[in-house]
Amino acid sequence: MITFEEAVAYLKDMPRFTVKKNPADSRDLKWFLKKLGNPEKDLRIIHVAGTNGKGSVCAYMSSILHAAGYRTAVFTSPHLVDMRERFAVNGKMISEEAFLQVYCAVGDALQEANSVNPGVSLPGEEAAPEFVLNFYEYLFCMALLCFAEEKPDYCIIETGLGGRLDATNYVDNKLLTVITRISLDHVQYLGDTTAKIAAEKAGILRPGVPVVYLDGDVDASAVICRKASELGAPQIPVSKKDYTFLGFRKKYIDFSLRSEYYNYISLTLHTIARYQMENAALAVRAVEVLFRSTDTEENGGRLYAGAGCPAAEEIRQGILGCFWQGRMEEVLPEVYVDGAHNDDGIRAFLDTVEQDGCTEGRRLLFGVAADKDCRHMIQRVITSGLFDRIAFTHMRTARSLSLEELKGLLAAYPEDRFTMYTEADAAFREQLAGKAPGERLYIAGSLYLVGEIKESLDHDQF
Repeated sequence: MITFEEAVAYLKDMPRFTVKKNPADSRDLKWFLKKLGNPEKDLRIIHVAGTNGKGSVCAYMSSILHAAGYRTAVFTSPHLVDMRERFAVNGKMISEEAFLQVYCAVGDALQEANSVNPGVSLPGEEAAPEFVLNFYEYLFCMALLCFAEEKPDYCIIETGLGGRLDATNYVDNKLLTVITRISLDHVQYLGDTTAKIAAEKAGILRPGVPVVYLDGDVDASAVICRKASELGAPQIPVSKKDYTFLGFRKKYIDFSLRSEYYNYISLTLHTIARYQMENAALAVRAVEVLFRSTDTEENGGRLYAGAGCPAAEEIRQGILGCFWQGRMEEVLPEVYVDGAHNDDGIRAFLDTVEQDGCTEGRRLLFGVAADKDCRHMIQRVITSGLFDRIAFTHMRTARSLSLEELKGLLAAYPEDRFTMYTEADAAFREQLAGKAPGERLYIAGSLYLVGEIKESLDHDQF
């Protein structure tokens, strides 16, 4: 009998991308979902895409719905420490037993599919290889099986990469789509402009299904609206005009949000991350649209809250009670980890740091993946002038920027306040030991780095 640890080890060794298919092989993920019994068919799905903020928006929506008495299931990526973080039911990751059960179910279905339906080949060609799933597809199939068993009221699914070609886009029965902030990231796969990236994200739209989107980039918004119009999908924009920052209160943010039904409502975020106002606003609007009803044309077609729509107080409770780890999360007193992992994420991170009210100095521990816009990210953190000391570290992932590449990028900034480390754990310990009373330590640049630090905290006493 396979153990949970063995299942996780097997998944980690799986290919991250799908192998190239034989053109004559018509089998795809939709074909395999049929072999699984189409577990998605009865799920009421909210599909979320975007560059930054997807996971936070999913978490805020789930928390609001839960506060209103609904059961939710959420599939997100990546995980930071435990692979089960990707599968949440009512805000809690599933058990090891549940994880193992759906892992085995997908494996059994995969084995059966290959034993009774071998690959097809063109005349004169070799038979297509056995049908395989990549790492992300396997996890997504597990999520659908798990959620079908749990029977939530709403199922919130975050795309992994892009949208149009993402594994999660094989589901069609969507109640709502949401597109968060779009910026330049994964340009080698999605395109080198926000318009091209938006076109990939907008691939999750479906005919007649409303789309709530962040109206932050003119080119991206134009692409989303054009695609929505082609599909007859109602378009609901959210922008900075819809919310107002009211102030920090210790380690909370107070802000006001324009509601579709409750005029302006005051909300409180349990975070110092200013960028979460944007994500919370998207989540609130998405939930409101989910329950949107309309008067008859004779009465002016006025929008109103349909049956079951969360009340203003339930929205407040949901926003205040939401926790999304790794996003400006205080893991120790005056030690914050933030998942900013691209140029726009670093911009938002620095905006929060600049207004954090810290007067005793700041340190930064920074690690970055080599396939990111490393030069601009490093330039932003150095030229911000917000940190008295900056430590750069290599990470365990094969995607980490090498120390040699890092030295080359830092050559343009000959300052003695930079240090470099070969291991994130050692870097964290040394920065923590050197931190003066009242000084704040930030850790950012990659979700891999955040995961390594949180794993260290789980295993050691600090």
